[in-house]
Amino acid sequence: MNMDVSIYKEFALYSVIQLYIQLIFSFILEKMYFEDKNKLANKHCIIFNLLNFVALIISSLIFSNKIMIVIITLLVILIYVICLAIKTYKKFKLEFNILKYIKYDSVEVFNNIAFFIIYLFGLSNALEYGEEYAIALNFIALITDTQWDAFESIATVAKIDISKNKFNYKTHRSNAYKLLFILLGTVIIMFLALYNFYELNLGIAMIYLSFELMNFIIYPIYRIKTCYLQLEYSAVKTTSNKIVADILRMIVSFIKSPYCTGIGQVVSALYQFFSVNIIFNKNYKLSKIRN
Repeated sequence: MNMDVSIYKEFALYSVIQLYIQLIFSFILEKMYFEDKNKLANKHCIIFNLLNFVALIISSLIFSNKIMIVIITLLVILIYVICLAIKTYKKFKLEFNILKYIKYDSVEVFNNIAFFIIYLFGLSNALEYGEEYAIALNFIALITDTQWDAFESIATVAKIDISKNKFNYKTHRSNAYKLLFILLGTVIIMFLALYNFYELNLGIAMIYLSFELMNFIIYPIYRIKTCYLQLEYSAVKTTSNKIVADILRMIVSFIKSPYCTGIGQVVSALYQFFSVNIIFNKNYKLSKIRN
């Protein structure tokens, strides 16, 4: 893969530290979204990412020392986040309600733990089959991972509306598929723009991409309903159902196949699609969901 540690280690460090800065920034954005300051949150999100991009590019042009480039870029976004945090800070009483925290985020917590195991062993299996599989897998991840991060906004919006008694499933589903079409467009653009820079086996790449697209298509339905069931039905039962889906994905990730991660993704998605729909329709009627 021509990956030289001496070249990339500073930027790997930069990526890790940036994640922690983005964590604080995401707290601020979540607060704004819950306060119905959507335009302001979007504005700061754009500014943050532009600052990060511009600072990285300009410092790269000025300095040849990679450590200086990393430090300057991180300082720029850190100062911005600190200033924004001070500006939006309001005195509050710190409360600990573990049960409420679990209710809101139990699905995500267990999902992230499962993902660590899935990718640790699943990718190890996939990469054993040679460079052409590794290149194809990394290329598809490159053009879809950011889209998955953006797609997770449908869960954020759903949780906000549910907590404010403004949830409408049909509206959320419609908006989610509008976002999906935009994200799929960016996937196609990135595929066409970057394809010639990689020595790809097109057949292998398309198989990996097909797994992603299948999950993209059904994801909005079970993800939105999962949010509703977690907050309004039973956090324990909904999380348990998600754990079953993750266990299925983990089991498949141990299969000796270069496509084990993709197959596991589809198996987990299909299980969630059918199981969540059964639970949702058994306990709630769409017509009774709050408008």
